Amino acid sequence: VQLQASGGGLVQAGGSLRLSCAASGRTFSRYVMGWFRQAPGKEREFVAAIRRSGGITYYADSVKGRFTISRDNAKNMVYLQMNSLKPEDTAVYYCAADPNIIMSDTTTPARYDYWGQGTQVTVSS
Repeated sequence: VQLQASGGGLVQAGGSLRLSCAASGRTFSRYVMGWFRQAPGKEREFVAAIRRSGGITYYADSVKGRFTISRDNAKNMVYLQMNSLKPEDTAVYYCAADPNIIMSDTTTPARYDYWGQGTQVTVSS
């Protein structure tokens, strides 16, 4: 599967952005989808993930209650709605996919085999 992330930009603190990730292929619904982010000088960190049917979602504590992950299997799309953005949310955001991730590995970047190119999110104070 190939992934293309978009929707990043510059926003003031308290604002919102919606990231999108378009996936190629006809087996999108078989993949667990995740969003990760990486700030300069920091390791890539988990943001959110969604299981195949969309019924189960996971969030990092730092974004819980502010971000919402969703997917549309008919359109091969996954989204990350980001509200109440903070300067510390500034990072390059990546979407990732894998068909075989078990629940305990959902937050681990190394467990995902497929990655998009990243989209920059900058939150100004």
